[in-house]
Amino acid sequence: MTKPLRNLKWAVLRGLLNTVGRSSRGIRTGYRYGFDSGTMLDYVYVNRARGVLGVGRLVDRVYLNAVGWRAVRARRALLEDVLREQLDARQDREVLVLDVAAGPGRYLQDLAAEYGPGRLRVVCRDLVPAGLRQGERLARERGLSHVSYEIGDALDPKEPDAGAPDVVVVSGLYELLLDDEAIRESVERLRWLLAPGGTLVFTTQTRHPQLDLIANVLPNRNGQPWVMKCRDVARAEGWARAAGFGEVASRREEVGLFTVTVCGTGRGPGGAE
Repeated sequence: MTKPLRNLKWAVLRGLLNTVGRSSRGIRTGYRYGFDSGTMLDYVYVNRARGVLGVGRLVDRVYLNAVGWRAVRARRALLEDVLREQLDARQDREVLVLDVAAGPGRYLQDLAAEYGPGRLRVVCRDLVPAGLRQGERLARERGLSHVSYEIGDALDPKEPDAGAPDVVVVSGLYELLLDDEAIRESVERLRWLLAPGGTLVFTTQTRHPQLDLIANVLPNRNGQPWVMKCRDVARAEGWARAAGFGEVASRREEVGLFTVTVCGTGRGPGGAE
């Protein structure tokens, strides 16, 4: 297909999405907050089609069934399994989990409800206030006093007031970063933020069949084209080993677009020793 025809195709798709597509609650959410935002991901996690009359709900169901969103939900399920393993390996005390780019943090709230105070404390950070406010409201409604929210830069992390975290989670962030060096530096900083025996858990997008469509049709939280970068998981694992993690292992979610990598410091439940 020639460049003019490709440009015409993307223009038509943008027009359809911005008109008929807005009958879908999910697509309206994407335009309001950004299709890459934590608020958008929270909507995808809930996975309940909503919209204007039957047409809107139908459009929303097609949208929520896109391969990328199915993979995001599978990634969430795998993350939950990994975090349960980390919690079960530390049964003698409360475990502090820090998510540095959490948005509303719905899946972490589910874990907090499952394990309860005294076993798990969660700190959710993000740079976007809307997602944090949404998470705070949901946590209050669910009575989850052991889940807290605060503004924070994932690439310039600070130790929580509660102390050094036992587990740090970076989910859905690194594929939004086009600079490999920024990810390498992030992994290194997070290594030294962890408590002794701590674990870093991060996700990597290794492939996506709709990268061109997304980049040419969907805006991100800044109103710019939503451009993502896929990476080989071996490269991401290499950054973790270079940062000093003693044990690094990855698992792929069932749809096959993302991996979840678990990095132990080698001094406790998350490590090799």
